[in-house]
Amino acid sequence: MTERAVDHAFPGATALTVLDVYDWSTPDGLRGGSAHVHLASTEGYVVLAGRGRLQTLGARGYAEAGLRPGDCLWFTPGVIHRLVNDGGLRLLVIMANAGLPEAGDAVLTFPPEILADPAAYARAAALPEGGAAADAARRRRDLSVEGYLALREAGSDTLEAFYAAAVRLVGGRMPEWRERWQAGALGVAALTGRQLDRIAAGDAGGLADGVLRRIVRPAAKRRYGMCGLLTGYDPATAVISP
Repeated sequence: MTERAVDHAFPGATALTVLDVYDWSTPDGLRGGSAHVHLASTEGYVVLAGRGRLQTLGARGYAEAGLRPGDCLWFTPGVIHRLVNDGGLRLLVIMANAGLPEAGDAVLTFPPEILADPAAYARAAALPEGGAAADAARRRRDLSVEGYLALREAGSDTLEAFYAAAVRLVGGRMPEWRERWQAGALGVAALTGRQLDRIAAGDAGGLADGVLRRIVRPAAKRRYGMCGLLTGYDPATAVISP
């Protein structure tokens, strides 16, 4: 892994996205996004505008946290989460291990029979191109909420069964995930280690290579995500400023 291969990454090899949480009504009469879990990545929120709630479910049970502008919270892998939009909820999302969530690290809380069938899961999770994407995103969201509500009402054995099904679902992707991790988060951490070695050796040469990168406000249309409309900031589009 060369320094040039990782020095363009966003700080800490994280991903940065602005999320406008869906205001579509849900099967239980609320408004918001899909319920899902991350298997290997920590996710953080900074509330930019509006108000809402974050519902979480895990080994510690069910909880609900209010969201107001200026709030910052994050959760580690294994916490099932669902965003509720109580009015104009917009978040800055910071995701660890950039690339892993898009590669299947995020598993939706579909009912057990769908989780047990990789082909059925892929069909239910997929979004088509074009005008049909909004309807598909809404159906996907509703199906995840259906499974989530059942999990919330059930006991710990059902939750453990969900975790086991999620791990089985993504098991074949570990070589790809490991490659992404090595090229991203691990590579960035190793780059920091090499910089510390230079400093310890009294070598200031690497400092002369410092640059400022800038990503202009993305002009592309927002895309449908699990929880809302996404405005992504892709480090690959960054330009070096003078």
